Amino acid sequence: MALKAKPQEDFGHNLDEFLKLISEKTKLIFIANPNNPTGNLIEKSKISAFLSKVPKHILIVLDEAYDEYLRDEDKSIAFSWLAEYKNLLISRSFSKAHGLAGLRIGYGVGSKEVINLMNRVRQPFNVNSIAQTAAIASLDDDDFIIKSRLINDQGRLQLEEVFNELKIEYIPSYGNFISFNLGDETKAMMYYQHLLKNGVIVRPIQNYEMPSWLRVSIGLKDENNTFIKYLKSFT
Repeated sequence: MALKAKPQEDFGHNLDEFLKLISEKTKLIFIANPNNPTGNLIEKSKISAFLSKVPKHILIVLDEAYDEYLRDEDKSIAFSWLAEYKNLLISRSFSKAHGLAGLRIGYGVGSKEVINLMNRVRQPFNVNSIAQTAAIASLDDDDFIIKSRLINDQGRLQLEEVFNELKIEYIPSYGNFISFNLGDETKAMMYYQHLLKNGVIVRPIQNYEMPSWLRVSIGLKDENNTFIKYLKSFT
């Protein structure tokens, strides 16, 4: 069953609490949207309001690694905020919907001042020429992105139907993964080991203070079926 949590328990960033915790020691604020590993999404209006309240000397990194999976109405408009907020840095990845995870490449967009600072501290050969060429080419391959999003949407529904059938609590996701709750840490690790023994690698997320949860990536239909097969065989 899909988790319908209270606003203060939504497993995502609580931007109002972020504001309360800002002090003279605060140098950087990191926001992942959609969030990993929970997959939830903060509304654009809330992020915009948050940006307007953060002191201008604090750098805000907005990680949008999963933006390509979003429906058109949910997609980020953060690039349009850059002219107003010089302390905003937007990060994107080619590892997800673009399918270039093995090349370890992404990009950041921000003010000249922020980019100049990053350019001064980065390693000189941090991205190889093959990765750069592939990334540039992928930016023009809209058909691949559309297909990636379609396959991900279909896979998400496939997994959600099974979680609902098995009455396993899960967090509705805007990314290419779903986190699901097995009740307690011992049971979660039993499932993890059972799946691993059968060639299915999922991710325990105890380090996010979610010890009873596992996170599964959404794959192709056959890959999802393999996960479902071994999930059901242990219930």
